[in-house]
Amino acid sequence: MTSRGGGGHPRWTLAACILASSLSFVEGSVLNVALPAIRDSFGAGATDVQWVVNAYLLPLSALLLLGGALGDHYGRRRLLLIGTGLFAAASLLCALAPGFALLVAGRVLQGIGAALLLPNSLALLNSTFEGEARGRAIGIWASAGAAAAAVAPLIGGWLVDHVGWPSIFYLNLPLAGGAMALAARFAAESSNKDAARTDYPGAILATLGLLALTWGLTLWSVQLRFTALSLAMLLGGLLGLAAFLWAERRRGDRAMMPLAMFGNASFVGLTGLTFLLYGAFGAVMLLLPYVLIEAKGFSPLQAGLAMLPLAVLIATASPLMGKLAARIGGRLPLTVGPCVVGAGMLLARRIESGPDYWTTVFPAVTLLAFGMALAVAPLTSTVLASVDDRHSGTASGLNSAVARTGGLIATALLGAVLASKGQGLIASFHVALIAGAAISIAAGLTGWLTVAEKKKAARDEPERPSALSCSASADA
Repeated sequence: MTSRGGGGHPRWTLAACILASSLSFVEGSVLNVALPAIRDSFGAGATDVQWVVNAYLLPLSALLLLGGALGDHYGRRRLLLIGTGLFAAASLLCALAPGFALLVAGRVLQGIGAALLLPNSLALLNSTFEGEARGRAIGIWASAGAAAAAVAPLIGGWLVDHVGWPSIFYLNLPLAGGAMALAARFAAESSNKDAARTDYPGAILATLGLLALTWGLTLWSVQLRFTALSLAMLLGGLLGLAAFLWAERRRGDRAMMPLAMFGNASFVGLTGLTFLLYGAFGAVMLLLPYVLIEAKGFSPLQAGLAMLPLAVLIATASPLMGKLAARIGGRLPLTVGPCVVGAGMLLARRIESGPDYWTTVFPAVTLLAFGMALAVAPLTSTVLASVDDRHSGTASGLNSAVARTGGLIATALLGAVLASKGQGLIASFHVALIAGAAISIAAGLTGWLTVAEKKKAARDEPERPSALSCSASADA
């Protein structure tokens, strides 16, 4: 591989970026098998379980674009080091937390760290490599992230079983230490101040709006009724997000989310598809290991093994679908893929209490994986093709943020399911699966109605995957 220059060592820079981004991919997949143990350890309720997940997703969703802009302005290596160091310190706080409040605080700091390190790990690779070497480096980066997401639930499940749930956070420390040592020693600094969009007002408004909206939905979801506080939070969240859109419109191309991109109907449709598909998928990926442990009596390690086919199939099949989509266009896979995901959710309704796996869980997980594999790579490439070149990086980052936001909102709606026990948990899980299937099919219809038919390839250089390319397997 060859680099662009600048004094760095390309191979060790690639290794540093893989280790840093693996922190987020591992964290997204390992936590779900530990949630029941965390809940029991603190005597936590359903709302608390939701916040263990959403305390991480909220800052990651809101600050992902700002993290990339800060790297452009102040230096990508610097922001990678800051984000990775913050993630490591936050992981230590989570592992040592004597109470639930400090655990949630640690999860918030992890989300901020991930929002800094994820976009800058990819941007650092983009500035280090060029031509075919760049495509190979980013392919290795994406594959390594998917592999980490596949292995993490197995390691995490074993650690929860034999050491305790705090150990899953200690797992992050050697990864972070290795990433920081390699980046500090071998990575060349790069920046692009002309492209920087350090939109602090937008970031603050997006964070506050999403926080209030998530809080209101979480309060509502446990008892499925509105209170004065939940209504106030929902109204405040909607007003905050409206203020965010107003601020972005005023900033024009200096905004972290330039609204000019939404003048393209295809991009609007793809954004809606992403939100719906990743929201439904994220909810099921949170609930499935939780139900396997709480209602079917699986150990955390068994639950991690049960999810293994999903990450493996997505990681291996997605590149093939990316090549197919390059030939036939994104419309068909982005219609069929979400519908297959919906079918997998309906098939998962066969999951009941009891130890059976091969006849109920495995077929559903396989179908879910196949559907996501159909959609992941075509979604990334179609998003990039739907905007002009100067907005391609922003569009990719925005689509990744929207995917996380879908998971954030979906998790906030799961209170009644997470509050259920025994057979009631199975029944609530089945209701959530029906809702998820309907949302996934709506995502497929959105793809059919809004994604344009294939035209001549819009770009001749190799596709540059975004963090979204790994998010399906990472969030699993």
